Amino acid sequence: MGQEKQMDELTYYKEQCDKLKRENVELASKLATCEARRDEVQANLDRIKGSFVWKVAKPLRMVRVAFIRLGYYRSPKRIAKKIRSKRMEKRAYKFFGTESFPNEETRKLQEETRFSREIVFSVLVPLYNTPEKFLRDMIDSVKAQTYGGWELCLADGSDAEHAYVGEICRKYAEEDKRIVYRKLEKNEGISGNTNACFAMATGEYIGLFDHDDILHPCAFYEYRKVIEEQDADYVYCDEATFTGNNINKMITLHFKPDYALDTLRANNYICHFSLFKRSLLQETALFRTEYDGSQDHDMILRLTSLAKNVVHVPKILYYWRAHAGSVASDIGAKLYAIDAAKRAVADHLRHYEIYNSLITSTRAFETIFRIQYELTTEGKVSILIPNKDKADMLKKCIEAIESRNTYENYEILILENNSTEQATFDYYKTLEANPKVRILKYEGEFNYSKINNFGASQADGEFLLLLNNDVEIKNADFIKELLMYAQREDVGAAGAKLLYPNDTIQHAGIVLGLGAHRTAGHIHYGEENAHIGYMGRLCYAQNVSAVTGAALMVKRRDYLAVNGLDEDFAVALNDVDFCLKLRERGLLNVFTPFAEGIHYESVSRGKDTAGENAARYDKECELFRNKWKEVLEQGDPYYNPNFTLDRSDYSLNIS
Repeated sequence: MGQEKQMDELTYYKEQCDKLKRENVELASKLATCEARRDEVQANLDRIKGSFVWKVAKPLRMVRVAFIRLGYYRSPKRIAKKIRSKRMEKRAYKFFGTESFPNEETRKLQEETRFSREIVFSVLVPLYNTPEKFLRDMIDSVKAQTYGGWELCLADGSDAEHAYVGEICRKYAEEDKRIVYRKLEKNEGISGNTNACFAMATGEYIGLFDHDDILHPCAFYEYRKVIEEQDADYVYCDEATFTGNNINKMITLHFKPDYALDTLRANNYICHFSLFKRSLLQETALFRTEYDGSQDHDMILRLTSLAKNVVHVPKILYYWRAHAGSVASDIGAKLYAIDAAKRAVADHLRHYEIYNSLITSTRAFETIFRIQYELTTEGKVSILIPNKDKADMLKKCIEAIESRNTYENYEILILENNSTEQATFDYYKTLEANPKVRILKYEGEFNYSKINNFGASQADGEFLLLLNNDVEIKNADFIKELLMYAQREDVGAAGAKLLYPNDTIQHAGIVLGLGAHRTAGHIHYGEENAHIGYMGRLCYAQNVSAVTGAALMVKRRDYLAVNGLDEDFAVALNDVDFCLKLRERGLLNVFTPFAEGIHYESVSRGKDTAGENAARYDKECELFRNKWKEVLEQGDPYYNPNFTLDRSDYSLNIS
């Protein structure tokens, strides 16, 4: 038995050695490719720098660099954006600051509104050495609420030098019995002090409010309204960050999507102001001290997972004060929050029986995370590539898959459609000996949906990757990054970030209703790849209504379950329609920026800007608007209604 065990171990280690050798060869090959590309780029750069024009233009370049360093130079695009931003800043307070507060008539109307039953909101505020101005502003903003069914629970962990905190609170409590104050024997930290507040609470709903922030006067009324109308058991709103003592000095306006599981895992976008049904806490604690610094993210992940109906109120009802020492001002003030947030996300994933995920900070912010899920499958991925001629483009697409991709279990189905160039058929011949490639002939006029449906019917894979022949994958884990989402039972389609050759964004998720045709459009379109996006959205995986079919992965069974792509959409909007069909089945669609490709858009078939193409596009847009009329009227749940549908850069909808 001992000899057999040793033989088994020897076999195992031999296999591991062989595997490492193969990986070594692959890495050496990829390194050689990268070095060759580097040398090619360097040669081109040297040629440019050696040209007569480059040498003559040197004085102009030096002037430009000097202006940039002095802060005087801006590109026309940046100047226009800066002007728009300044205009928005001047007008934002009118829509979202004190001028949005209720007038006497509105206040009277809201105060006199009668709901079906009485509900008390218990608002928890842990106090610790709170500056007097901040403390009074906070309490006064609660007293000013147009909905009166509340109690304010104040647990005070302040030290002896800040005894005024207790004196002020006791005076407020004497004047208004809805204010409950308790002096703690010692400071228990954020979690301990908040849990002390919770012990004082008697309300059916619990709200979490920081001691230095301010509520909009209509916050409780708006929350009570969605509880009445939608039976919400968890509610949150949009928020603004302000400086000084004037909420109109807003430095950030955070307009949030509706509840989005993947978005929340990567980024605590819900944050303030959370109000939830007390009964959700019967299965769990409020705050856990081991997550101090990120106790909100931990709690929000836990409670939204238990909630039956999480509702977002798309209005700025919370004003987060940025000051020295606050997290709103500088995450560096609480570095421990980063580690706590990672552990909170990991714990949440374990609740969903997701293990061994790697959670790392992104370039956007330390507490905005990239989550790399463990692959729980080695299922075959069938890559469907419709093609007509453009052999050079197709070759670039396939060579990128073969030379850069690290996922081995795949097949490539080239869906040949009406090619006429001899170079195309010559290239097909070179592929005949490749066991991973099959060339399937689809006869008939071009119809993207029909061609892909034909390919899906011939595919052997458990997963389908729809890939345009004008897409060149950039990163080695392109397929893995899509597969880590597509493998999940709750996910329908997973889509990649696609860039134009000039390193600007072509696709980073699709928003319903965006664009002149009010059908759907690509968000962050045309932005620099280096841009982090609105509130860091280009830096983490998130839920979206749809992703582009130019690089889309889906389980084959889900593809077939919704009857594939709708063949009435021959060219346009078939991918958006497909994603909405998946959404109808209760599946999530995910955009990940970590699967990155270059999209030489419409090289093969041309653009929909003139003649028959434009007429066909208009017809398909009309078909889409009619088919999804109710969905479009409701708006995209992952795109805040305060944003305009006329632009793709998250500009505000301020007229």
